[in-house]
Amino acid sequence: MLQKPRSRGRPSSQADRDKDWGRGAAEEAPSTSRGAGGSQEARGAASQSARRAEASPEVGPRSQQQLELKVAELVQFLLIKDQKKIPIKRTDILKHVIGDYKDIFPDLLRLAAERLEYVFGYRLVELEPKSNTYILINTLEPVEEDAEVRGDQGTPTTGLLMIVLGLIFMKGNTIKETEVWDFLRRLGVYPTKKHLVFGDPKKLITEEFVRQRYLEYRRIPHTDPVDYEFQWGPRTNLETSKMKVLKFVAKVHNQDPKDWPAQYCEALADEEARARPETGGPAPSS
Repeated sequence: MLQKPRSRGRPSSQADRDKDWGRGAAEEAPSTSRGAGGSQEARGAASQSARRAEASPEVGPRSQQQLELKVAELVQFLLIKDQKKIPIKRTDILKHVIGDYKDIFPDLLRLAAERLEYVFGYRLVELEPKSNTYILINTLEPVEEDAEVRGDQGTPTTGLLMIVLGLIFMKGNTIKETEVWDFLRRLGVYPTKKHLVFGDPKKLITEEFVRQRYLEYRRIPHTDPVDYEFQWGPRTNLETSKMKVLKFVAKVHNQDPKDWPAQYCEALADEEARARPETGGPAPSS
C-alpha cells in the first residue's frame, strides 16, 4: 500500500475544490524596472520606469492554494510527458507549466517529485548531471488497481484519457470541449499542434476515444460559435468507475477523495449499484 502524504493547503469549500480541478492561477509577471534620480534625464527614466511598473505590477506572495494547484499541474505534465519514456526537458517544463513561477521553480519541482514518488510510485531523476533533462523511474511493481488509478496501464494514451475522464466527472459528468482544451493547453497539449506522444491530440480525443466508446462527443445546440461537449462513453463505465477516476484526481492534487463530497457521494452510489446483483434475467424454472 502506498504511503499517503499529508495534504497541504486544501481548498476551503466544495465550490473552491470544483473550480480548482481544471483551473490554474494566473498572476502578472514580476517587474524588473530600476529607479533613478538626480538629473532631469534620470527623473524621466524613473517616471517611465514607474509607469512600466504600474502596467506590470510585481507578483505578490502566492497562496498555499495557488502553489498546490501549480504542483498538481506539474505532476500531470510530467506523467503525460513520460508516456513514451522520452526525457523531459527543463525548457518544456518552464514553457508549458511554470510560466510566471520561475522564481520558485526548484521548490515546485521538489514538491512535484515528492508527490510522484510517495503517491504514484515514480522517482524523478535528472538523466545526466547538469543536463536539464529528467525521466521518471517506476519504483513499484503496481497491482492492477494501482496501475489503473495511476493512468499508466495499456497504451501511452491512457494517462491523457484518465485526465479527460477526470475533468468530465469533476465538472458534473459533462464538460464543454473548449474547457477541455483550455486545461490541456497548460499541459502542452494543443488541438492544432502535433504532439510527440499523442500525434494529433484533437483527432485522438474527438475521434479515436469516441470510436473506442470511451467518450461521447455531441454538438451543443444553439451555440454560436459552435461548441461541443464530452461525456463518459459506455466502455468507460465497463472498464473503470467513478471512484477510481476520483482517486486519480485526488492523488494528483494530494488530497483525499472525500474532499469533494458531492463527487464522493456519487462515486459511492455508483460502487453500491455495481455491487448489486443484476435483475431482470429469466426466472428460474421450477
